[in-house]
Amino acid sequence: MKLDRSEPTVRPGVVSIILVNYKGADDTIVALRSFEDVDWPSDQLELIVVDNDSDDGSVAKIRAAVPHATVVEAGSNTGFAGGCNTGVKAATGEFVGFLNNDARPGTGWVRAAVETLQADPTIGAVASKVLDWEGETIDYVDGSLTWFGMGYKREVEKPDTGEWDVAKDVLFGTGAAMFMPAALFREVGGFDERFFMFYEDVDLGWRLNLLGYRVRYVPGSVAYHRHHVTMKKFGNFRESYLLERNALLSMYKNFDDETLARALPAAMALAVRRSFARADVDTTTLDLQRSPGNDDVGTLELPKMSLTGPYAIDYFVEQLESLHVTRQALQSRRRRTDRELLPLFREAMEPAYAIDSYLEAHRVLVEAFGIASHFRSRQRVLVVTGEPLKARMAGPAIRAWEIARALAPEHDVRLASTSGVSVTHDDFATEYVHGKSLVEATGWADVIIFQGFLLEAAPWLKNSTKIVVADIYDPIHLEQLEQARDLGLGGRAMAVRETTRTLNEQIARADLLLCASDKQRDFWLGQLAGQGRINPSVYDEDATLNSLLTVVPFGIADEPPVQKRHGIKGTVEGIGPDDKVILWGGGIYNWFDPLTLIHAVDRLRVTHPEVRLFFLGTKHPNPGVPDMRIAWDARQLATELGLTDKHVFFNDSWVPYEERADYLLDADVGVSTHFHHIETAFSFRTRILDYLWCTLPIVATGGDTFGELIRDKGLGRTVEPEDVDGLVAALEEMLYDEEAIAAARARVEEFAVAYRWSRVLTPLVEFCRSPRRAADLALRAPGTTTDSLRLPPPPPVSVRGDLRLFREYMNQGGVREVARRASGRVRRVTGLGGTRV
Repeated sequence: MKLDRSEPTVRPGVVSIILVNYKGADDTIVALRSFEDVDWPSDQLELIVVDNDSDDGSVAKIRAAVPHATVVEAGSNTGFAGGCNTGVKAATGEFVGFLNNDARPGTGWVRAAVETLQADPTIGAVASKVLDWEGETIDYVDGSLTWFGMGYKREVEKPDTGEWDVAKDVLFGTGAAMFMPAALFREVGGFDERFFMFYEDVDLGWRLNLLGYRVRYVPGSVAYHRHHVTMKKFGNFRESYLLERNALLSMYKNFDDETLARALPAAMALAVRRSFARADVDTTTLDLQRSPGNDDVGTLELPKMSLTGPYAIDYFVEQLESLHVTRQALQSRRRRTDRELLPLFREAMEPAYAIDSYLEAHRVLVEAFGIASHFRSRQRVLVVTGEPLKARMAGPAIRAWEIARALAPEHDVRLASTSGVSVTHDDFATEYVHGKSLVEATGWADVIIFQGFLLEAAPWLKNSTKIVVADIYDPIHLEQLEQARDLGLGGRAMAVRETTRTLNEQIARADLLLCASDKQRDFWLGQLAGQGRINPSVYDEDATLNSLLTVVPFGIADEPPVQKRHGIKGTVEGIGPDDKVILWGGGIYNWFDPLTLIHAVDRLRVTHPEVRLFFLGTKHPNPGVPDMRIAWDARQLATELGLTDKHVFFNDSWVPYEERADYLLDADVGVSTHFHHIETAFSFRTRILDYLWCTLPIVATGGDTFGELIRDKGLGRTVEPEDVDGLVAALEEMLYDEEAIAAARARVEEFAVAYRWSRVLTPLVEFCRSPRRAADLALRAPGTTTDSLRLPPPPPVSVRGDLRLFREYMNQGGVREVARRASGRVRRVTGLGGTRV
């Protein structure tokens, strides 16, 4: 009989307890009567006994002894799995509890479990603490699993010292005492009846974890068990056979493709050796090369126990057709990787049997199939950036570097760039990826964290089951409104359209998205809603939506800055040791306003001739980022005002990441000025993080996230856009008012702690410890594309042709090359010339 997944009438708050009876009426009656002492209202407790065709008068005896219990006659012996499924079919409770008929509940068994399920919807099952009948020794407090699929209890028969009285997530609970929401039990298919008995509880817990639910061990939910009273009716051979075959079934269903390919052949070979070893068969006597005569006739006598493994493999083959269908359906809904679940195996390399010939076979198979190296609990994390990884790094590359560094202590991390690599790190690999190397890297990874245009270079990820994290801390489509302004009408339009389309692809595919601030998160939520990602599946799992979109700001180093040499004062010609240095901490882009700042410096130098403005870097380290008109305008203005190399200095190169403290600690104030437009409203100025790191007072234009923080937290002063007078006053105060400077520095130092990389990356670090597919993507049918989850962009002349060209141009030179080519195309098609401003 298969589980009927149709929903019966459900009584909210009611708990249906299922017991399976087979020729054990006396034990069953003791278990049922024990519920009189359970701390749960009797009118919210439904007792159901399924009799597996005992044919010994059990049904009448149980009904007479416990008339308020419902007894269901199965009609045949369907095993523990089938009996429990039959009981759930008859149940009307919101929750179902499973109790062996040779067990009894503790007083708080029901309440502790149900309260746990009610408090946390991510918990799919509660595993009870199970003690022996006297309550002295352990029967179950955790479920362990070997790499060859055999569940075991490492703590069994140990004294109950209180050591295991802390709740925790486990791979599976014991079917002797566990709880689930009835609807979820039906939804996931209940116990697999092909198992009959043994490991059906392992399979169910493993399946729940794979599908994204947690199985929670709750020590307050206690039951007491007479271990294996039921199994004594069957005998040792029957038990061993069931254990062998069911281990293979659960492996085939629940391991992912890579793990299964590695483990299943070795497990099948080990099952044969285990059978021979347990039966003490000397296999060397079967060596045909040493046996003279005709070996094709006659008989060979073997102990019955030596055939449990071969028989188990034969049953596995017999069931393989239906198992394959089950496996395909289950794996298509996978939410958690094998890498994530392996820690729940506890001791996967446990050989389980201390027999010399078996242990030797276990050693050989583990080595030959690479089992030990594969069954490790560390995730394989690939971090990808489109920026060069060199000594001089821009913000996105720095962010990717710090993400890799934060994850490396717990996981195997590879940091990859699609634009070139020349730096290394002791804790993680760095590499340049493209073509086949990109295919290999993405295939290796369990979790892929990326910025920019990876999905264009690796389109196979759009429909893969890999766990993908999209780092959208930089709203590049808004940025292109300004960055592409110099590229002509056509180039600018295409740059904005294609970056918007690229972001929509990321939003449609990502299992987790990272943004930089709460304000930015509000913006991205709107775009997510427009792409259909805010839907019942996501909302029902997490009404805050933090599991889909979380705030991970840019950060600062945990270690305080150390100046190894002077980078500016007394080093740059024209800047003396005692001059007052205003530091512009990054590049000069079209959305910034260096012009108002230069005018302010021109005013300040009249009364403060020692004022110096230093632009830290004007040439972006990524050749794909174009030189911008505003940088040229800034140089022109400084020259026209007679300030260049006297009061205004432009550092043409980019400062190496590891040397930035040498420059920052030479500054007296950090500055960031920008125009008022949409890019400003949702930006996150990463340069200001370095100011925080070095406890610099900050003067900045208001209107963005950091402008509000600077104003509200007293980190410096904010001014209105293009307000020369206000900027002069703010700079003068932060350069010369010692009391105001000291107060600002103290506030900056206190505030900066919250932006250390170790803190801001916490949501991502926690996600990578338990990575999972997004709820809505996990439910998507195999082969479904991301197109159905987003609104299409306005169609260009040829969508397919534009996409092909876009990818080609991105590989050639990034956004700059895309815009340049687009500008030329528009001129050819329309006769319009691009306008440069």
